[in-house]
Amino acid sequence: MHCFTSIQIHRHILNWQSLLGLTALASLVPVAQAQDTRNVREPVMPATCTVLLAEPSTPSRNDAPRIQAAMDKCTAGQAVHLAPGSGNTSFTSGPLKLRSGVTLVVDAGTILYTSTNPLLFDRGAKTCGTNDATGKGCQPFITVEGVNGTGIMGEGVIDGQGGQLIDGKNETWWQIARRAQKEKQRQNVPRLIQLDKVQDFTMHRITLRNSPNFHVAMNRVDGFTAWGIRIDTPHDARNTDGIDPGASRNVTIAYSHIRTGDDNVAIKAGSSGPSENISILHNHFYSGHGMSIGSETNGGVRNVLVEDLVMDGTTSGLRIKSNDRRGGIVSGVVYRDVCLRDIRWPLYINTQYEPGPAGDLIPSYTDIRMERVHSLTPGQVILQGYDEQRPLHLALKDVVVDGNPVVKLEFAKLTGQLNAPDAQAVNCTERFVPFRQS
Repeated sequence: MHCFTSIQIHRHILNWQSLLGLTALASLVPVAQAQDTRNVREPVMPATCTVLLAEPSTPSRNDAPRIQAAMDKCTAGQAVHLAPGSGNTSFTSGPLKLRSGVTLVVDAGTILYTSTNPLLFDRGAKTCGTNDATGKGCQPFITVEGVNGTGIMGEGVIDGQGGQLIDGKNETWWQIARRAQKEKQRQNVPRLIQLDKVQDFTMHRITLRNSPNFHVAMNRVDGFTAWGIRIDTPHDARNTDGIDPGASRNVTIAYSHIRTGDDNVAIKAGSSGPSENISILHNHFYSGHGMSIGSETNGGVRNVLVEDLVMDGTTSGLRIKSNDRRGGIVSGVVYRDVCLRDIRWPLYINTQYEPGPAGDLIPSYTDIRMERVHSLTPGQVILQGYDEQRPLHLALKDVVVDGNPVVKLEFAKLTGQLNAPDAQAVNCTERFVPFRQS
């Protein structure tokens, strides 16, 4: 549905400021073959179907009906633009649903706010904005289900208002989530974008911020591209994962900046099936819980390439996490050209994540490779298989953790050595850059 230019920019000839301009140097120097089986290229904006102009803000405002009507009338292959108008720059909306072939564009200088009215997101039981045993009382802000060839683009912002008071309550979405943690309940709060049974979905240059819960959650998606996007949510906002590919295949996340309150990216594979053929290329992560696989891996995770990743201040770095209640086979994972700094657990591979009653879904991590990985600060390294019969199989080449890291090895069969005497540490001097505010 979308046109593209090649994802062929080698990290050695780029600086990050030019990447944010995307990408005059495309196709000059090829990178190693990514694991996504598609020929992924930089997205290009579809033709415009209609432009909606921002209107003056009013109490209880809900722009959802006019945005939805415009998308429903738009011809496949075109886009609905949200744009500033007469000095007004914002829209506020309840839930929206994307249609096949129709792209939503938030133009530069425009903010699309999620409404703080929980009744707009309620699934019928009037539990949205409360805590209970299930946490399933809210619709997502943007639902993408059973469609193909659609996306969200633009230089503007989608703001979930997770830190704003919920209408009629004295708590924010984030405060409800934190209270649920203390009370051992689940929060009924909306996800920002939810994809289910989707093909060919594209995100380009959009900024997502302040989601009440996950920013982008995927289930059974085939063909997902996020290129040059920013995700920006405070480090203490609970369960605000950046992008979570679940039971999905042919996924590329490239040239993006992500800082958030939970996993920056988390590849999951539960009962809906495996996650496979995933490329995480040329990204910067800031606050968050790192580049994660798991904790649900019982569906199987395979064929993942993480290349040219810079993580600065995440709690974990390269992380695979599961346990014997949700474990499965994780294989064919390559981490290459990674720089890390100020991270508590720069390398964290754990089969005993969130201990609990014994189960029979055993984690198995095989054919995991780390090449040219450099942490400039020590932290703790955990490399742990499940038992002697199901050890971690990990190959290391030029993997260096500076200082005197605390290293925990358990049921791990290593090829190569951490901090080997002949290791060639990646030069990370020029690769750490500040997060650029939207």
